[in-house]
Amino acid sequence: EVQLVESGGGLVQPGGSLRLSCAASGFTFSMNAMKWVRQAPGKGLEWVSGINSGGEYTSYADSVKGRFTISRDNAKNTLYLQMMSLKPEDTAVYYCAKSSWYIGQSYESRGQGTQVTVSS
Repeated sequence: EVQLVESGGGLVQPGGSLRLSCAASGFTFSMNAMKWVRQAPGKGLEWVSGINSGGEYTSYADSVKGRFTISRDNAKNTLYLQMMSLKPEDTAVYYCAKSSWYIGQSYESRGQGTQVTVSS
């Protein structure tokens, strides 16, 4: 059974930083693309960033480019999202997701999510 468990969310002031983690199990992590998607209150799901299976290729939504960095540690079956210069509009539930392709909103499985709130 695929399990994805996100952690690292919380309340942060505008301009602050957070690092999200996603522990994966139940599948061969190193052979799958992964991505982060988010859902803000009252809005639809938004693709944030993705990374290919080996970690060589990454992609970002325009809204987070230059501020967020996705990475993975295949030895630890863990996906990361380093978020810097956070803005109130980054407030959302963040989900990590297993996918066949690292770009775009579609996914095969996702975790339960971790709340990120950016507010003063």
